[in-house]
Amino acid sequence: TGVIRTALHNMDREAREHYSVVIQAKDMAGQVGGLSGSTTVNITLTDVNDNPPRFPQKHYQLYVPESAQVGSAVGKIKANDADTGSNADMKYTIINGDGSGVFSISTDKETREGILSLKKPLNYEKKKSYTLNIEGANTHLDFRFSHLGPFKDVTMLKVIVGDVDEPPLFTMPSYVMEVYENAKIGTPVGTVTAHDPDAANSLVRYFIDHNTEEDKYFTIDASTGTIKTAKIFDREETPWYNITVAASEIDNPGLVSHVPVGVRILDVNDNPPELARDYDVVVCENTKPGQVIQTITATDKDNSANGARFHFSLDEGLSLNPNFTLRNNEDNTASILTRRRRYSRTTQDIYYLPVLISDGGVPPLSSSSTLTVRVCACERDGRVRTCHAEAFLSSAGLSTGALIAILLCVVILLAIVVLFITLRRSKKEPLIISEEDVRENVVTYDDEGGGEEDTEAFDITALRNPSAAEELKYRRDVRPEVKPLSRHHPSSSLDSIDVQEFIKQRLAEADLDPSVPPYDSLQTYAYEGHRSEAGSISSLDSATTHSDQDYNYLGDWGPEFKKLAELYGEIEPERTT
Repeated sequence: TGVIRTALHNMDREAREHYSVVIQAKDMAGQVGGLSGSTTVNITLTDVNDNPPRFPQKHYQLYVPESAQVGSAVGKIKANDADTGSNADMKYTIINGDGSGVFSISTDKETREGILSLKKPLNYEKKKSYTLNIEGANTHLDFRFSHLGPFKDVTMLKVIVGDVDEPPLFTMPSYVMEVYENAKIGTPVGTVTAHDPDAANSLVRYFIDHNTEEDKYFTIDASTGTIKTAKIFDREETPWYNITVAASEIDNPGLVSHVPVGVRILDVNDNPPELARDYDVVVCENTKPGQVIQTITATDKDNSANGARFHFSLDEGLSLNPNFTLRNNEDNTASILTRRRRYSRTTQDIYYLPVLISDGGVPPLSSSSTLTVRVCACERDGRVRTCHAEAFLSSAGLSTGALIAILLCVVILLAIVVLFITLRRSKKEPLIISEEDVRENVVTYDDEGGGEEDTEAFDITALRNPSAAEELKYRRDVRPEVKPLSRHHPSSSLDSIDVQEFIKQRLAEADLDPSVPPYDSLQTYAYEGHRSEAGSISSLDSATTHSDQDYNYLGDWGPEFKKLAELYGEIEPERTT
């Protein structure tokens, strides 16, 4: 085997990292005639932590403006280490110096730099520079090389604070002020103070940001910062106000700082006490003297310092009340008690009791309230049965039963009236005024007559002879607007009348008559005409004519045709004899 060993002492990777070695192997123990072969071996030196970190400079200087924000990075610093990988990892710390409480340092693992950050705000006017001793040390040590020295290094960093024109600075981060309610307009509430922190010490101007409605209740002196009231306050309405005061330099108005100001409104005893609610006081008729019928309490809009203690009493301006008395319970409540036995609703059903309430404020205030006490009928256990209803009925002299009877009578009468009106409205008027009302020229007869042989019950000539008919009858349900045309009948005799001419004449009169409606009407005429060769087709005169027809078959038709069979049966024998 071939073993490769180092030929140099203390080889340094930082000086040379890679080596190439050519290795030759021969057989026959290297004698002449033997064969050989060669190869190249590449050797790389691995790193060890044998180099401590070193800062390139022993002194550094850094400029930081006083306006730098707390927590922001203000600078970087780095120590060099010839090693690589984890052997070059290091940690930066501030070991001493007057700026150790103002600045902090951290390590960037990627770049292995120290990041300097601001822990507290800078103020050029108070301190213009800081000195920091910063140490950089390896985090992974190899004790085999500890003899090479400490694996850390220290440098000094001087931080120069730059002067910046800053906005005014208030003496307090916030203010709380107090003012009494009902104070006059222009009453001073308090004063805020701000100054220019720069060396120039410029004058400061104050003003209130009127962003909310509450800011309009106060004013501020632009030069002194004194806040005054602009309106009269009511603590019971708004007990606290929040405003924002701003300050700016006169030389540089763009630099503005703000501070919150809270104004507490102090209470003044300006509200008298009053009853906590409207009480419904009831006294029973069968009550006993000294019985508590109601316990009352009061409220006050002022705070506890001006209204927590109440005193109750009856109005002393009136004479001694013979019916009720009041007892102050010394716990902000009072009890109403009866002074006599039995109360009557019929005599008096309502009593009025004036109560005087005063508070313990300075100065004390009082108010008077009137309690209404109703007299009611109660059960034995004290439950109220009724109060006003029976008293009103007794004064009218009517009992409950009588009132119910009267109400029932009124309801019955109203029902009868409604029924009568409904029947009157539902009754319909007849369409025809009378049976004789003739809407059309139709002659109506109600007599059944005695058959064909009865010629005396009805004058048939009215139907047979047109000249014997009545004049034109007018409709009774239509009032004619103009007088009917006079009819002129020809003076010719009845025998000379032609039926066709007669009908045409009557139709013309009906068409030209303006007194009748413009619709067709039925005209009935029973006259058959004159000199007809066929003779009359009526059966009225059939008794005087001869007929060869046999009517004996009518007797076989039944009892309904018995009378007709007798009539024709009697005529036939007479005609044949």
